[in-house]
Amino acid sequence: MRNRAILVLAAVMMSATVPVLAQQTNEEKVICELAAKNCLNKAEILQKRVKKLKAEIKKGNTKYSAEDMKKLEQKLNETQELLDKMEGKAPAK
Repeated sequence: MRNRAILVLAAVMMSATVPVLAQQTNEEKVICELAAKNCLNKAEILQKRVKKLKAEIKKGNTKYSAEDMKKLEQKLNETQELLDKMEGKAPAK
């Protein structure tokens, strides 16, 4: 998933910024690169969170009540939606 996020981000950056790069100052280029790195860091954090939530959900009803399971599943759905938005995917239905 990390590789896909990097590829999507690179493709978006290249398609949106190629005409602008000639006009950008060094400061603007640095800001753009920092923003891209920050986006990748957030994507990695979200991927780790999805993995942890899935692991907790697998423990199931032996560890969690039905209400807690619903909360975990809701958190998983919200996190997955955020990750999908960052990767440019359409929301799953």
